[in-house]
Amino acid sequence: MNHVIRRARYSDISGMIRLLRILFSIETDFSFEEGTQQSGLEMMLDDVTTRCILVAEQKQQIVGMCTAQILVSTAEGGIVALVEDLVVEDTCRGEGIGRDLLVAIEGWAIARGVKRLQLLADQKNTPALEFYKKMDWKSTQLISLQKK
Repeated sequence: MNHVIRRARYSDISGMIRLLRILFSIETDFSFEEGTQQSGLEMMLDDVTTRCILVAEQKQQIVGMCTAQILVSTAEGGIVALVEDLVVEDTCRGEGIGRDLLVAIEGWAIARGVKRLQLLADQKNTPALEFYKKMDWKSTQLISLQKK
């Protein structure tokens, strides 16, 4: 393994913004706006109790990231984690970085007692959907709706 998975720091924000630009070019429901993404990352980093950003670092470069947030679920009668923003630099895919990020974020959530992990994925992002299936994530009958 030639990468390290660790908690993100404020000094990683520019690298994470670069990765979010890649992710949002795939996820067509979202648009990239650097200031907005920076604000969101700062908010995530401000609360290390219920939010987590993990990064993959390789040769002093941020090459991957994954975020999670704790929510309360009435369906589960307890807390769940929403996993978002799993993205790996194009040139580093296939090296196990995405797997290591997802396993690490799952560990973070499980250590906090979550009863369920959930995530959203673009339904047209076949490589991501195949990856999640290989990582034992299951599709549900739910669809995602939003209102701005």
